[in-house]
Amino acid sequence: MYKDLVETINKIVSVQNINEERKAILQPLIDFIQHKVNNGQEINLNFICTHNSRRSHLSQIWAQTGANYFNIPNVHCYSGGTEETALFPKVAETLTNQGFNIFKISNESNPIYTIKIGDNTLPVIGFSKKYDSPFNPSSDFAAIMTCSQADSGCPFIAGAEKRIPITFDDPKISDSTPEQAQVYAERSLQIASEMFYVFSMIKK
Repeated sequence: MYKDLVETINKIVSVQNINEERKAILQPLIDFIQHKVNNGQEINLNFICTHNSRRSHLSQIWAQTGANYFNIPNVHCYSGGTEETALFPKVAETLTNQGFNIFKISNESNPIYTIKIGDNTLPVIGFSKKYDSPFNPSSDFAAIMTCSQADSGCPFIAGAEKRIPITFDDPKISDSTPEQAQVYAERSLQIASEMFYVFSMIKK
């Protein structure tokens, strides 16, 4: 892993301040992953938000990083929205500041990014897409709803083995304010901390 990313992770791991209410919210995801590990099955996680632009990407990337950090095999993290927009540039900037290597490989209105945790690791491919995009799994996955809008607006996710609401406050509320960088950094670290807690609880 990149040195700056290791430093960010060390801070996350050393300050596990997740309260009991959030731990209860995260438990169904822990149970889903543990069941798959116990049965030697692939673990497909699709993080879903309305626009697939902020929280779902942060969740996807930190969950994949957490699986790698705790050496949980066969974990494949995806993200999607109820509509397609674009990965918000501040998300890429925030993750870069926290140690990821992010490279934009296309420049259209919905650009495609590669997000890497180390020089010799496979990248996460980041771009906005609907949750049922052919890029994402069509069956045998957990649908993790990262915003209340998507959770209430999508009562049925075709192909999902389990639906798990784990919602986060939208950092978008800080856009065009002096607090934007701080709010995005804090939301990213909150999501990172919770995803790392999830994978730290998995028994191999």
